[in-house]
Amino acid sequence: MRAHNLALVLRAVASASSPVSRAEVAAATGLTRASVSGLVDALVAGRLLRETGAPTRTGVGRPSTGLVLDDGGPAGLGIELNVDHLAACVVDLSGAVRVRRVVSSSFPVVTLAQEAVSEAQELGLTLSGVALAVPGLVDPATGELLVTPNLDGGAGEVLARLGALQSVPLAVENEATLAARAEQRALGAAAPRSFLQVSGEVGIGAGLVLDGQVYRGRHGWSGELGHVTVRPGGRPCACGSDGCLEQYAGLRAIARAAGSADVAGRAAAGSADIAGRAAAGDASMLAALADAGEALGLALAGALNLLDLDAVVLGGAHAELAPWLVGPIEAQLERRLVGAAVSRPVVRASVLGVDAAALGAAWSVLDRVLEDPAGWLSS
Repeated sequence: MRAHNLALVLRAVASASSPVSRAEVAAATGLTRASVSGLVDALVAGRLLRETGAPTRTGVGRPSTGLVLDDGGPAGLGIELNVDHLAACVVDLSGAVRVRRVVSSSFPVVTLAQEAVSEAQELGLTLSGVALAVPGLVDPATGELLVTPNLDGGAGEVLARLGALQSVPLAVENEATLAARAEQRALGAAAPRSFLQVSGEVGIGAGLVLDGQVYRGRHGWSGELGHVTVRPGGRPCACGSDGCLEQYAGLRAIARAAGSADVAGRAAAGSADIAGRAAAGDASMLAALADAGEALGLALAGALNLLDLDAVVLGGAHAELAPWLVGPIEAQLERRLVGAAVSRPVVRASVLGVDAAALGAAWSVLDRVLEDPAGWLSS
């Protein structure tokens, strides 16, 4: 019961838009003021809550000290392992990003993790866990990385070394799923109820949110949009099939179509180069982006006819390329969606861009603390 009530009080403070008093927490949770006071004292001592020192809203009687999440307590480390780049974010319990690093995929993942942990410790933060965002199929029960069409065979070894290095829990999840959760969290009440988050890099994944809940599928493998066939008998894909979407709308595919096979650095640099050429009016790059948008539209039309969603969010490197991709995508949706004449889903860029997966990973660590503060206090 105490563990349940600790989580109840912590969530009440976390969901408030401004500092709240103990009396307001009691009213929101239905607990007695005496119970709330004892629970708050434990959460403050455990660096999960802190008192602001400023009074809460004016009312009858003496003003009360406000409570907020402690931004100097537990922190989550999120690491994105992608084909052309690695990203690391350390986020505190309030949701603020305290450390952010983006490096080439040739940089050692374990070193990146060590440096991020050291920076967090210098800021006085205590790491509560690490979550790794990966482009591939992950067993949700064990965290085992099962299939990674675009990563080399050393990915499993990296995970093993990273797990052995850290003295805190390590979780592994699909990067597009984490990006969708991050988008949902960043938008709050303004987030669409049902949307598809496209994570466009060298490969293309998707996170699916249905009625406010992330949907992972029976095995936890939903969202492999990049391996939807858009050109039967077309270009061979690393997954073993041919004509897959990522062979026409992934970063390397776009660069190759524009005659820039050397645009293969980290994802952020690749998208910046592609966007720069498009903004400068480069005809070959504009044509490549139009073809990529058409291929995306074909794949998305099938998904939207099946699922009837509110929105499509272009994330990862595709967020930066959205000005050139949205038009061709919408043209295909207008042509191919059965309900297009009545209502079409919104197609827009992610508000988080290339940071979404790493942020989603870090926030997923802190969600576990918010769900089980008793576990954190006992550790």
